[in-house]
Amino acid sequence: MRKNSISIGKFEQGCINEDAVMAHENIIAVSDGAGGGGLFAERWSHYLLEHLPSEPIKDADELDAWIEQIWEPFYNRCEEDAKLLGGLSLDKFYDEGSFATLAVVWKLSDKEYRWMRYGDSVAFHYNYSTHKLEHSFGQLADFDNPPFLINCKDELNKEGFKSGVFKTDNHSVVFVASDALAHYILMMYKIANKELFAEELKTAESHHSKNENYIKVAMSMPTINFEKDVLGKLINGICHSLNFHRHLKSLIRKGLLAHDDYSFAIITKSN
Repeated sequence: MRKNSISIGKFEQGCINEDAVMAHENIIAVSDGAGGGGLFAERWSHYLLEHLPSEPIKDADELDAWIEQIWEPFYNRCEEDAKLLGGLSLDKFYDEGSFATLAVVWKLSDKEYRWMRYGDSVAFHYNYSTHKLEHSFGQLADFDNPPFLINCKDELNKEGFKSGVFKTDNHSVVFVASDALAHYILMMYKIANKELFAEELKTAESHHSKNENYIKVAMSMPTINFEKDVLGKLINGICHSLNFHRHLKSLIRKGLLAHDDYSFAIITKSN
């Protein structure tokens, strides 16, 4: 069993990396702090991962109960810090709170992993024998929709909770990724197998969003070797931060990857 994780902030001066990521023996997770609203998104994403239960969260009620158990110390500390920042910041925190997504995979056994997600961070399972990618997300076009977000002060919208089980074997790799990287992975897999996903790709392109541009660039590539050029480079790069940085910058230059924070955590099976 091999586990590892990496998180890289936006390639811009003065930006805070609002993602949090972890890889332990029996659990991998990513949380994407949503800085477009509220305050302290980067703190909230880290706080969620620091307090994850060791046993799987199996339904929306369990997620709601867990948040109910942990939110108050975080809120109280951030309230005090918002007071120090001044009245406008305090009002913003009172009005909006802190937001983040969450995707987690728990190892149940050598052949079974339970996942949950809330928002547009994604859990994946790839099998090198069947060459099939399973994931916790919906359609590629769903990345164009505003994600469900966990708030430190507001009631959870239970419609945003998704969960399931990955059945694995010795040819499997299980991983999680924050939204921009997850979009790239799913896009490249579906284009590499475009005869199976032609309608989904057409629908995603028809949304005329920023993601349409990445899809068009990828569709123009003569060939895509998903295992070698997409998954392989991410998995190999996770142990070498400089190589991972270089690879992501190359993808951005090519027009395949959105500007964002990037987080990736993985468990590979021992053969």
